[in-house]
Amino acid sequence: MVQRPRAAQPSAKVPVALTIAGSDSGGGAGIQADLRTFAFHCVHGTSALTCITAQNTLSVTRVDALPPESVLAQIDAVVNDIGVDAIKTGMLLNAEIMMVVAERLQACDCDRLVVDPVMVSRTGVCLIDDAAIATLRDRLIPQATILTPNRYEAQILAKQEIHTLDDMKAAAEIIFKLGSQAVLIKGGGMRGKLCGVDVWFDGDTLEVLSTETVGTHHTHGTGCTISAAMTANLALEQSPLEATKQAKTYLTQALHHALAIGEGQGPVGHYFPLLPSPQ
Repeated sequence: MVQRPRAAQPSAKVPVALTIAGSDSGGGAGIQADLRTFAFHCVHGTSALTCITAQNTLSVTRVDALPPESVLAQIDAVVNDIGVDAIKTGMLLNAEIMMVVAERLQACDCDRLVVDPVMVSRTGVCLIDDAAIATLRDRLIPQATILTPNRYEAQILAKQEIHTLDDMKAAAEIIFKLGSQAVLIKGGGMRGKLCGVDVWFDGDTLEVLSTETVGTHHTHGTGCTISAAMTANLALEQSPLEATKQAKTYLTQALHHALAIGEGQGPVGHYFPLLPSPQ
């Protein structure tokens, strides 16, 4: 079971994490999921919004991008005053935002960066266009400490179909060559026994990471949540692989406490120690 870190003493420096992502009005994913996950780990969460979505448990009905200048201003406001120990990127939406974010992160010289590509949903729906994918691949991925594509995103980045565990392993090695320090191919979109089985590759270690399967329909925000947990653990100075393993454990527990809210797919229970035990 994942253990919550002890809160820092008043005189101690509190770890700070920054999420650069979109807002989910339904509260299950995006900035909202990231900040709750940071808080669980006793890491101070800061944010830079890239877009605002109108969504609930059933669908997304509207997406409005913020001007790139606004995204930069938010990043600078946080970095120049508070500072950050780790950063994650989520939904960046378009090539213009991706370009300015990549340039600013390079200038920040952040050495703990989790990139959740948010290119394709876990059900296979494409979320960004080809220009944005190219910018992500060429400008942002090479800066990543950990890259976290799902099955469909990994297929695009590796330029091959993924159906088996061997396919996942081969894709991880191919994607690693794009420049990130480590790749975690998430298996939530896989079928059968591979559902939820992830593959890690960092150039030296190729490891299959699996936890118990949780039987719930309410899985909204799982990709955001695991990448945010990885970011929080990096801010707490865990190694990338240990940060990833702890994040998987946290997500599994949050899935056990998933919230059956709304008429569709509810979110995971980010604050599960405060929730009643599932029946």
